[in-house]
Amino acid sequence: MKLRRYYIGIFAMLLGLSSCSSFLEDYSQDKDYVRSWNDLNELLLGDCYMPVNSSGYFKDNNNVGTFIHLLSDEADSFNEAGGGYMGYGVIHYEFGYLTWQLRVGAKEDFTTFYSENTTWTRMYKYINVANNVLESSKTIPQSTDDEIAGWNYVNGQAHFLRGWYYFWLTNMYGQPYQKATAETDLAVPLKTSKEVEDIKFSRNTVQECYDQIVSDLLDAEKEITAAGGINRKSTYRADSVSVQLLLSRVYLYMQNWEKAAEYAQKVIKNHGSLRDLNSDNSYFNAINNKETIFTMGGDDLPTTLNNGYQSISLTRDLYNAYSANDLRKKQWYWTNGNFVGVTKVDKDKSSYNAKENAADWYNLKITETRGTQREVSSLFWLRAGEAYLNLAEAEAYMGHEDEARKALNTLRENRYITGAKDADVTSTGTQLISNIRNERRRELACEGHRWFDLRRYRVCEVQPEKISITHHFGFYKSDTDASDPLAIRTYVLPEDDPSWTMPIPNEVLTFNVGMQNNGNQKREYEGYVPGNESQTQK
Repeated sequence: MKLRRYYIGIFAMLLGLSSCSSFLEDYSQDKDYVRSWNDLNELLLGDCYMPVNSSGYFKDNNNVGTFIHLLSDEADSFNEAGGGYMGYGVIHYEFGYLTWQLRVGAKEDFTTFYSENTTWTRMYKYINVANNVLESSKTIPQSTDDEIAGWNYVNGQAHFLRGWYYFWLTNMYGQPYQKATAETDLAVPLKTSKEVEDIKFSRNTVQECYDQIVSDLLDAEKEITAAGGINRKSTYRADSVSVQLLLSRVYLYMQNWEKAAEYAQKVIKNHGSLRDLNSDNSYFNAINNKETIFTMGGDDLPTTLNNGYQSISLTRDLYNAYSANDLRKKQWYWTNGNFVGVTKVDKDKSSYNAKENAADWYNLKITETRGTQREVSSLFWLRAGEAYLNLAEAEAYMGHEDEARKALNTLRENRYITGAKDADVTSTGTQLISNIRNERRRELACEGHRWFDLRRYRVCEVQPEKISITHHFGFYKSDTDASDPLAIRTYVLPEDDPSWTMPIPNEVLTFNVGMQNNGNQKREYEGYVPGNESQTQK
């Protein structure tokens, strides 16, 4: 099997070990290496699925896309004078994302720039593996039932993963889907072949990317179903229900309400179990959570939002969105003054020393086990709760209010204290849609949905909704001592700002001269607060 590299920007997307030769030079193993679908299956497992491992701190860049948690109104810098603390200078790595800069890798003084293309590079590396698997599978024998089933299984996995990776890239670096402009709005380069191409890449349109995503996922559904559908050995491998839930999400983003509802119903039929928080308050983002359908990848959110490193906090606005009768408020979060976190550990102990069986350790939503190991990603996680929300939202947009309320209330009855008067939603019209969106914020918090949701609400044909976001950033005496900020500066993302779409990484623009960016600008602060005194920008 020829293992090839191709070039998009500065990065080489590799299947094997890199060499010092020209980036267009082929390097290969024996073609006979790929003799069966099992060989390709091993390649998928090792090089196309995201590894399930710890990610460490944000600055380590060990994971994919953690910065998405810093963009929306879910999180903010916790920098009260004398109250916030961030060790190891991690705060500098977060500045460009937290304040929506043109150069998201910028340090706050703009004298240093960190890598901006890590996520982009890794996504395309995974995509290249999928491309190679799909093309190489054409040579695999399909003579026996086992060979046919194996072929379908491998191809289904590859199509599913490629579709998800392009979906994520499109929504991070492209405009949100609008039927009227999707054929001209720019997204990301599409590369679906494994061949080396000595070209400068340009961006495909949002419509072209979504067409590819839907095509991949429909192929995945057909192939995985033919290979056994829901029969699998690990939640870390996709099954037909995984594909159906992702399709429901994709169609929701495309404002294809009928298809979004159709696929959400398929998921609920096959994997609709919800955890009742009245009787089960155990560790939520876990493989053994009966709601979990699929997950992959690590997660460094706990180390960003835990007790020992309080620079980044969940917003009080998010925390206050839960009513007193909402069990998620107590079971998923903890507070310390104005700090809201997701991973509480024993007093005076780091997360690495916390005991796995400590009650405050595992009963929170997004947490860790055994020090740094994450069972479930906070970004690439498919679970039943989303299906009910997708169904409720799609039905509401179509005017099917009874169906929308039924889906919404089915979820809520498993999240609120039994018998709570505010558990049952009875609203109609625009208020019902608002209720569903607010429920989505509460239920899917810290799972990587909120930034994408806010973007698509802006262009929703039925009930458009735009908000501005305000974040804060502290400046300190030194990189290593963030216990006492000298000033807390305010940054605002207005309703209609180009930075609602991430800028193309600078490394990619540098090596693809002429590639169009998204119109982002360097963002200045609007004021700063030393202590509690607000001042205007100098």
